[in-house]
Amino acid sequence: QVQLVESGGGLVQPGGSLRLSCAASGSISVIGAMAWYRQAPGKQRELVADITRSGSANYADSVKGRFTISRDNAKKMVYLQMNSLKPEDTAVYYCNLVVTNDWGQGTQVTVSS
Repeated sequence: QVQLVESGGGLVQPGGSLRLSCAASGSISVIGAMAWYRQAPGKQRELVADITRSGSANYADSVKGRFTISRDNAKKMVYLQMNSLKPEDTAVYYCNLVVTNDWGQGTQVTVSS
């Protein structure tokens, strides 16, 4: 059983920044590929970014150049640095462990003036 706990969400003005964190724990010693998804009200959950254990990352076109995914394997942590935030980035952001398809509970990000 793997537990994923997100943190770092909140209310931010357009153009601002937030850093999301995801802590993995439980019966897993090595964390493989991880991903961040988001789900806005009335919309399907969508992939924001993913990262392999070695650090190779991919991004949705909508966040390229603004968001950066990173990880700390020793701490079993994954991060999402979000810059130049836009109102359309408003969503619940979820952490995902790809190999087991485990999910965190989500953290709300609201971009509004």
